[in-house]
Amino acid sequence: MHVITNKPALALATCLCAVWMAPGTVLAGKERIEAALMPSTPAVPMQPLALTAAPRAEVKAMAPTPELIRAVGAEANRTFRLAQTKRRVPGHAPVEERKRERRYDPNAAKPPQPNLPREFLPVPDRWRIIDAVGVVPKWWDPYNQNYIKGDRPVFGKDWFVNLTLISDTVIEPRLLPTGISPNGIGRAGTNDVFGDGDQMVYNQNIILNMSLIKGDTAFKPPDIEIRFTPVFNVNRLEAQELGVVDRDLRDGKTRDDDFIALQEVFLDYHLGNLSDRYDFISIRGGIQPFSSDFRGFLFQDNQFGLRLFGNYDNNIFQYNLAWVRRLEKDTNSGLNDVTEPLRDDDIFIANLYIQDVPMLGFVSQATVVHNRNRESDRPLFNVNRFLERPASFGDERPHDYDVTYVGFNGDGHFGRANLTLSVYYAFGEDDHNQIASSPQGDKSDISAWFFAAEPSVDFDWIRLRGSLLYASGDSDPFDDEEEGFDAIFENPQFAGGDTSYWIRQGIPFVGGGGVALTQRNGVLASLRTSKEHGQSNFNNPGLMLYGMGGDLDLLPELRLSFNVNRLMFDDTSNLEVLRNQGQIDESIGVDVSAALIYRPLFIQNIVFRLSGAVLFADEGFTDLFASSADTDSSSDDLYYSVLGNFILTF
Repeated sequence: MHVITNKPALALATCLCAVWMAPGTVLAGKERIEAALMPSTPAVPMQPLALTAAPRAEVKAMAPTPELIRAVGAEANRTFRLAQTKRRVPGHAPVEERKRERRYDPNAAKPPQPNLPREFLPVPDRWRIIDAVGVVPKWWDPYNQNYIKGDRPVFGKDWFVNLTLISDTVIEPRLLPTGISPNGIGRAGTNDVFGDGDQMVYNQNIILNMSLIKGDTAFKPPDIEIRFTPVFNVNRLEAQELGVVDRDLRDGKTRDDDFIALQEVFLDYHLGNLSDRYDFISIRGGIQPFSSDFRGFLFQDNQFGLRLFGNYDNNIFQYNLAWVRRLEKDTNSGLNDVTEPLRDDDIFIANLYIQDVPMLGFVSQATVVHNRNRESDRPLFNVNRFLERPASFGDERPHDYDVTYVGFNGDGHFGRANLTLSVYYAFGEDDHNQIASSPQGDKSDISAWFFAAEPSVDFDWIRLRGSLLYASGDSDPFDDEEEGFDAIFENPQFAGGDTSYWIRQGIPFVGGGGVALTQRNGVLASLRTSKEHGQSNFNNPGLMLYGMGGDLDLLPELRLSFNVNRLMFDDTSNLEVLRNQGQIDESIGVDVSAALIYRPLFIQNIVFRLSGAVLFADEGFTDLFASSADTDSSSDDLYYSVLGNFILTF
C-alpha cells in the first residue's frame, strides 16, 4: 500500500485504518505500522500473507502501545520535513525566488516623508489633547469640557476651578394656627384667641459655589481644596394677623427682607495616603457642611469647625473627628450670619462607618456626639424682636447644659429589601429646669431616647416604604429628670421630608409662651423657640409617628411621591402644665402629602417640584388649637401647605 501526501498526520491515520481493518490478515502491530509508513518508492514484492482464521477479538487485542504510537509519529514528522526540502540539481546553484513586482496605485496617498511631523505630538497635558483637533471649550457650556467646571487646569498642571450657580425659588401658601396679638386686632369684628392663619411665603436663593482644587481628583482625593459659597437671599411673608411678621404691630402684616450669607468657607488639606489604593487622611477647617447620620436626625448644618476625616482598609472604614462652634443665623432666611459673634455652643463629634456590616450591602455607623452649651449669660432677641434665648416659657430663666448622644445608624439593603435606621440615647445634665423651677435652682438629669426606621422594597419602577419614629417625652415636668428627646439641629429626610405638613411647617405653640410646638423642617415636638437661635429643650411631649409612602417613576423624567403618616404625642404632661389646660389628648392627626418632581432634561440641572400636604387634625391637635376666626369654614380641622419649588443649576 502506498500513500502520497504532504500531511503526515493524515497519512498516518489513513494507513493505520487501512492496515488494521484489512480483512483476513493478522500482523504484529509493529510490522503493520512499518508497512503503512513505507516511503513513496516502487513497491518491493513481498510474500503473500498467510491467511488465518483468527477471530476479530484477537486482532483488537494486538493494538499498539502508546510508546509505539509516539515513536511512529516522530518518524513521520521527520519524513515530512525531508519531503519539504527543495531538491536541487547537483553542480547548480539553487534557483532564486522571483521577486514580486511592486505596483503602486497612482491615486493612493504617498508615504510620509522623514521630515514631516509624526503621529505623536507633544501637548501640555492630557486635558488639552482636544486642542489639537480644533475643539474650543465654551465657558457657558457645562455639558462639554469647560475650564470653570474642573475639566482642565486653569494654571499649572493640576490646579482646577469648579464653579456652580444655583437658583432656588420657593412659593409657599399655607395655613397655620395663628394667635391674635393681645395688643391689637388686625381685622374688625374678630374677637378670639386664634385668628386667620392663611399665609404666603416667597423665598429666592442665588447660590454661587466656587472651588479651587489642586490634584488629580479622578484617581485620588484632592491635595488642596479651597471653597467659597456665598448665598444671596430675598424673602417675603404675607400674613392676615398683626404680630406675626414682627413683634412691633406697627410693621403690619407683610415683611420683605434680604440677606447675604456665607454658607461655605473652608480649606481642605490632604495630609497623606495610607495605602496604594488611596486610603487617605485629610483635615478641613472653616464653615463646612456636616451630617451626623444618614437622614439628618441629630445634626445637619453648615457650621464653623475643624474636621479630621479619612478612610482605611480599601474604604471599608470611614471616620470623622470634628469640633463645631455654632454660628448665629439670620432669622428670616435661616442662613449663616457671620457678622455676629460665634455662639457659646460647642459640638464634639466622633463617628465610624463600616462597610458590609452585618452583611454585604449594609453600612453601619457608630457615633458619639457631645453638645456643650454655655449661653445662660447671652440673652438674644431676633431681628423681628421676639425673644429667642432663654425660651419664653416656664420661669423664663437662662440655663446651661451638657448632653451626650450615643447612637447607631445603618443604611443599606438585605437582598431586595432596603433599610435605614437610627437609634440615639441622650444623657447629660441641665443646670436649670425651666418648668420645675425652685429657689435653689436644682439641676436636672437628661435621659431620652430616639428611634427611627424606614424599610422599603422596590418593584421595578415603584418603591414602597414604611416609616416608624419614636422620640421619648417627659412624663413628669416637676421632677429632676428631663426625658424629652431633642436634637441639636435637625433636618430630617424622612417620612416625606419637607413635603409633609408636620415636618415642613413650624407650628407655633400659641398660648403657652413664645415657643413653637415644632420647628420648620423638623419632625420633633421640641417646644423650643427656634432651631436657628434657640437652645435644645428636653422638657417636651415627645412624638410617635408611623406611616407608609411610595415613589413612582411614572416617566424617566417624572416622579410621584406620596406619604400618609399617623402622628401622636408620647406624653402631654408638659403641654398641660404650660397651657394650664387639662386632658390634652395624645393623638395629633393624619398627615397626607404628595409631590411631583419633574426633570425635563433627565438630570438635576432643571428641577420642578410641586407638592401639597394636609393635616387632618385629631383630638390632641384640636385641644391645642380649638377655634378659629374663620368660623364659616372647616379650617379648624384642616391645615394645608402647598410648596412650589423651581431649581436651576449651572
